[in-house]
Amino acid sequence: MSGHGAPIPMTSRKGSALRGTANVPGDKSVSHRSLILGALSIGETKISGLLEGQDVLDTARAMSAFGADVTDHGEGNWSVHGVGVGGFAEPDDVIDCGNAGTGVRLIMGAMATCPINATFTGDASLRSRPMNRITVPLQGFGAKSYGRSNGYLPLTMVGARDAMGITYKSPHPSAQIKSAVLLAGLNALGETTLIEESLTRDHSERMLRGFGADIETVETSEGFATTLQGRPELVAQDITVPRDPSSAAFPVCAALIVEGSEVLVPNIGLNPTRNGLFTTLIEMGADITFENEREEGGEPVADLRIKYSDLTGVEVPPERAPTMIDEYPILSVVASFATGKTVMRGVKELRVKECDRIDAMARGLENMGVTIEEGEDFMIVHGQSGDVKGGGTAATHLDHRIAMSFMCMGLATQQPVSIDDGGAIATSFPIFEELMGGLNAHIERKNR
Repeated sequence: MSGHGAPIPMTSRKGSALRGTANVPGDKSVSHRSLILGALSIGETKISGLLEGQDVLDTARAMSAFGADVTDHGEGNWSVHGVGVGGFAEPDDVIDCGNAGTGVRLIMGAMATCPINATFTGDASLRSRPMNRITVPLQGFGAKSYGRSNGYLPLTMVGARDAMGITYKSPHPSAQIKSAVLLAGLNALGETTLIEESLTRDHSERMLRGFGADIETVETSEGFATTLQGRPELVAQDITVPRDPSSAAFPVCAALIVEGSEVLVPNIGLNPTRNGLFTTLIEMGADITFENEREEGGEPVADLRIKYSDLTGVEVPPERAPTMIDEYPILSVVASFATGKTVMRGVKELRVKECDRIDAMARGLENMGVTIEEGEDFMIVHGQSGDVKGGGTAATHLDHRIAMSFMCMGLATQQPVSIDDGGAIATSFPIFEELMGGLNAHIERKNR
């Protein structure tokens, strides 16, 4: 079942070359953080280009429940009148975060050092994702959580009073863990330090600095240490959300595998902690040109021009995984059309995303005639040199990226590709079908 209603089976099939301009939605990571930091600031934060997918809308509703004044002005323009650091009010009802793993984990961090209680839940997919990787470090501040075994939602968090800053070394390369700890550190006395072995996406650090927090990251013998000074006064900002590189991955990769294609994808955020997919695709031989390179809102941005390419399998360095963790599903589709093997290691984080993405992609690709090897921390795709059979149905497990990956795959396979449920696509890319259709893609909903 879809997380937000009846299943929506979908099918994609080969057609003409993809042509045109793909105006993808705003960055989901930046959108979540804009709303949360706006709610923790003094004054009015104005946001343009907000992603209006279901995940982000659930975060907006949560910020209203915690006392912020959140207003939708239309066409991606929003405002947030914040309550200041430590100013969250206790919500009157359960906070339903839908499918938003980023949203729920960051919100838990933001409220963990406020002297209030809140209960969180989500859809079937989110309720199956472990939250103890967040609740364990938040206990260091004095917060307490009560939920199902292994920290599964529904879960009630009791915020700490008079929290003190902590030092926490993250056992996982996860920006969600880092961001939750830093957001909790905002209302804690003294310094809060998060240490990670590999540098994960740094949107929270960039945005915290922009809102006025004293925060720095240094490389030490233990890894990358990010230190935040507690109890700052965050000041409202005007934020222009760059377009999401994770959403851009779908039209980019589709253009690479559909013969004769040429697509322009403008205004894409190229944060160096997020651009691993584009680096990998270029190593595979992808014809990707970065045009009009510039900086907007503290983030590097460019227009991407993509042309169909003959690709060769590569070995993706495991240390690159944090910079492209959400893009491995679509990369595995591209790898299916390449010549030779594509080896992806250091990817065990994929097993605790919206679903076990390694298993979901492996089973789905096998249904399309692709040979796969997999282990706890790796996946190897044996490329078919552009000749992929297709013709099967992939189970999406309520995962938007699995759904979109297979819909892109079917645009270049010999036979159509189907998915059991595309309903989750709306959580991050609500205009996916319309946008891809505008490029000549044949994607349709099946009659039940």
